[in-house]
Amino acid sequence: MSDHSAIPATLTYDPESDRPQEECGVFAVYGADDASILTALGLHALQHRGQEACGIATHDGSRFHIERYLGLVGENFTSPDMPQRLPGRVAIGHARYSTQGASVLRNVQPLFADVRGGGIALAHNGNLTNARVLREELVNHGQIFQSTSDSEVVLHLAALSKKSKLTNRVLSALKQVQGAFAFVAVVNDRLIVARDPFGIRPLVMGRLGDAYVFASETCALDMVGAKFEREIEPGEAVVVNEDGLRSERFSPARPAQICAFEYIYFARPDSVIEGRSVYEARKEMGRQLALETPADVDVIIPVPDSGVPAAIGFSEASGIPFELGIIRSHFVGRTFIQPTQDRRDLSVRRKHAANAAVVKGKRVLLIDDSIVRGTTSLKIVRMMREAGAVEVHFRSACPPIKHPDFYGIDMAGRDELIAANMSVEDMATKLEADSLGFLTVNGLYQAVIGAPRNDKLPQLADHYFTGEYPTLLADHDRDLSAKEFQLSFLVDA
Repeated sequence: MSDHSAIPATLTYDPESDRPQEECGVFAVYGADDASILTALGLHALQHRGQEACGIATHDGSRFHIERYLGLVGENFTSPDMPQRLPGRVAIGHARYSTQGASVLRNVQPLFADVRGGGIALAHNGNLTNARVLREELVNHGQIFQSTSDSEVVLHLAALSKKSKLTNRVLSALKQVQGAFAFVAVVNDRLIVARDPFGIRPLVMGRLGDAYVFASETCALDMVGAKFEREIEPGEAVVVNEDGLRSERFSPARPAQICAFEYIYFARPDSVIEGRSVYEARKEMGRQLALETPADVDVIIPVPDSGVPAAIGFSEASGIPFELGIIRSHFVGRTFIQPTQDRRDLSVRRKHAANAAVVKGKRVLLIDDSIVRGTTSLKIVRMMREAGAVEVHFRSACPPIKHPDFYGIDMAGRDELIAANMSVEDMATKLEADSLGFLTVNGLYQAVIGAPRNDKLPQLADHYFTGEYPTLLADHDRDLSAKEFQLSFLVDA
């Protein structure tokens, strides 16, 4: 097992970003001779979900091979000798964005442990909402943790299980954790994948010849040429070995309540979630937005790139022309030179530039996927005015974000969420916009589900807008007495 730490991090996360930050992506293969290469390709397709670190673990029938790096997939898993370095017909991979904890190699996944009965390599997308509680109990019982990742809790729970078979001990561990997760694990020479009981985090299965492929999104299946078969069901674990595939439940069956932000922002537009095209769902959000909050303007301008589909939908529904009035640079990373303090407002120009030929003399409507703190939105409104716009209106293709997330999305706390602390009118004033509008919760449901929200059993995890969290929040609800404890036990994806 190798663990390469010499390569410095190349991060694309912008600490000034006014968006929810990426989650993580997981990928797994069983039964392919080039499993590690397929996994690297799959992770490349999932790079948008996590850009801080990446890792791959394989098993060659007798031992594990693991490589983990800080940085992007394409910077680290491109060597033609990968099948020799990472041999085996079973592999898992992880593209990481940390929601808490330092970006250091010990937190990069897959994590590995030698336990009674063999070895476990594990990777995880999501957030365990009782990880701190479990971790404190485990530490009190003498367990020694090597990372600050919530995923490591599962390894310890499996190690302590009294069940005889290692596979059953992993499944037992899954029954004890709460929250949102998509797990992939190599347990000796077999593969285990599992999805949380509410189906908050996505996980899909495909076939590539005789091989089984699992991924956070269908775009990763497309990347490797695998054919989509089905979603992993909420509360389902799938075990794959040389005898084939079997499904086991570690939680009772129930309808999925997938994260609304998968449709709004996180998933790649060419992915399909529960039979719905993400791209078409985003366009429909724009159409619904045009019906709910029309605007008397000359041109529709998206905030690129995630605002583009909704802007197209708004344009189609309203008949107002769509134009690229903002040009985005795709070559700005965290290490780019920072403006001096008196030039801080120029930071947005590193990413976005006004297309003055489209904007000058026009009444423009900006459409973005969401508004979190409003900092970037304000800068873009000002940019439009400086480019000659005579009016600047703003629309958000998702409802007002009033509540923080605890399931693996890194976003501002409630005190920083602009919609949690201001009326729409006050927000418009704050953003210096001539008008401001948001998609309603039912408009979002109409766009994604094609039906109103079921208040008794919501079809989406929509707690950001409603405050109705689908799971227990054991860690959040605890009274934390010390900052040191909080830093030690807060989890990351």
